[in-house]
Amino acid sequence: MLHQDWMRMALEQAQMAFEQGEVPIGAVVVHNGQPIALAHNEREQKNDPTAHAEVLVIQRAAKVLGSWRLKDATLYVTLEPCPMCAGAIMQSRIKQLVYGAMDLKGGATGSVMNVLDYTLWNHRVDVVAGVLEEECADILKLFFRRLR
Repeated sequence: MLHQDWMRMALEQAQMAFEQGEVPIGAVVVHNGQPIALAHNEREQKNDPTAHAEVLVIQRAAKVLGSWRLKDATLYVTLEPCPMCAGAIMQSRIKQLVYGAMDLKGGATGSVMNVLDYTLWNHRVDVVAGVLEEECADILKLFFRRLR
């Protein structure tokens, strides 16, 4: 499958978040060509500021693999990760991050800052940005338009 195919799966998760009144961000972890974990934002539902799609999907993937090291995994997420999520990506040893829309207010993997590009880290994450960027941005725009 292509990056776009996996991102569509993440967009399905974002749609679920949208329908639950959560900020519509979805994520998928792929390992050996198979999706092993899916998640979307659950901050409102759980009253948990750390219940971002990326953190939840990393936790679920670690359970599936029986290891916190997700070294051969790719994370697909509809919005550029924040600093907290970028840290979780680094700590989980994810091999590749693929995201859709840039977050020009809080993105930490290329736009506002780049947590993953710090030269002293002992792990490198390959980052691919802008996959299905328009579709990923559109669901967020619609959500915030309706919220206002």
